[in-house]
Amino acid sequence: MIARLKGLIDEVGDDHVVIDVGGVGYLVSCSAKTLASLPGKGEPTMLFTEMLVSENAIRLVGFATRAERDWFGLLDNVQGVGTKVALAILSTLSAAELTTAIAMGDKAMVGRANGVGPKLAQRIVTELRDKAPLMGGGDQALASLSAQLDAARPTAAADAVSALVNLGYNHSQAGTAVAAAMVKAGEDSGPEAIIRIALKELAR
Repeated sequence: MIARLKGLIDEVGDDHVVIDVGGVGYLVSCSAKTLASLPGKGEPTMLFTEMLVSENAIRLVGFATRAERDWFGLLDNVQGVGTKVALAILSTLSAAELTTAIAMGDKAMVGRANGVGPKLAQRIVTELRDKAPLMGGGDQALASLSAQLDAARPTAAADAVSALVNLGYNHSQAGTAVAAAMVKAGEDSGPEAIIRIALKELAR
C-alpha cells in the first residue's frame, strides 16, 4: 500500500495532481482544498495517500493532512457515499469544519457538498457522530459537547452554530463557543439562550 508520496509537482488538473517521484509520474485524485494547498509546478510536495484497488483499476487519492485522509476513510464507508462524494464533501468542508458539523448534528452543513442530499447528509451525521470528537481535525471542546448532547437533541446546538457562522465566525470558533455555552446553558435551553452565552464566550 502507498501511504504517502513525496516528489515534485508535474501537473495540476481540476480534480487531480501528477507528482513526479524519481522520474515516475503518479496521478493522484484530490479534493479541491488539497489542490488549493499545493505549491506551483516543479515545486516539492508531500501528500498522504489512500490506494483504492478495484477489479478494473488501481487509484490513488491524496490528502494534504492525515485528518483529511482519516475523514475520507470514514466517509467512504458510509453507504451511498463512495469516493466521488467523499471528495466532494472534503472539497466543501475542511477536516475541522466537518468534525464540527458532524459533532453538532449539522446535516445542513454536510449537505452543502455536491451530490449530498438531505437523506444522505442525515445518514452521514448519524453514522459518524460518535467518531467526530476522536478526529484530529476538530477542537477538543467538541468531545465535551458530544458527551452532553444525546441523539435526540442535536438541533439546538446545530442551530446555534449556524447562527454564529452567519454572524461571521468560522465553524471552529462557533463550535468551541457553543461547546462552552452548552455547559452553562442547561439541558433544556433553546438555541437563543445558547447563542447569547456563546457570544459572551466569543467576546472574551
